[in-house]
Amino acid sequence: MSASVLFMSMSLDGYIAGPNDEVGNPGGDDFMRLHEWYGDFSRPTGPVGQLWDEWNAPGAILAGRRTVEQVDHWGGDNHGVSIFVPSHRPPGPSVANYPLVKYVSDGIASAMAQAKAAAGDRDVLMLGAYTAQRALEAGVLDELQIHQVPVLFGCGRRMFEVLPSRVELEIVRVIDTPEATHIRYRVRR
Repeated sequence: MSASVLFMSMSLDGYIAGPNDEVGNPGGDDFMRLHEWYGDFSRPTGPVGQLWDEWNAPGAILAGRRTVEQVDHWGGDNHGVSIFVPSHRPPGPSVANYPLVKYVSDGIASAMAQAKAAAGDRDVLMLGAYTAQRALEAGVLDELQIHQVPVLFGCGRRMFEVLPSRVELEIVRVIDTPEATHIRYRVRR
């Protein structure tokens, strides 16, 4: 059975992007500071290698429109799996060139159901703050893999800016490294 897993790096004060997060500057100023724990984008050794394997083995991706548009939908291919984008607006014309990218107009629950069906027994990798907030609100986000980076950004885009109600989490795993503390949570229902 697949799980939907938010996979995000975050500063200690809750930011997932720096100031000036926009097209042409995805993630904002100093964004890569949140991803230094990842190394040089080759499989790390040790406990972070397990995180690398999880990141690179999704059965589908569900990502927010803002996230995918800032990176031009990863050129239509991210891990070779279907990319689902919940949005009330139709996609731009470039998406016609990306057969793996599917815009879903009937809500986050439908987008997640489609992503889980496409994923089979593998996990759905979720990206994007706003989309994660809506998934929590709809009760369709199962787990959060947060890479807590020891830095205070002080401004930018927060991960959990607005939630409609409190969300209880259960700690499933903690991997502590000098570069980040990697905490996996399960959403309690």
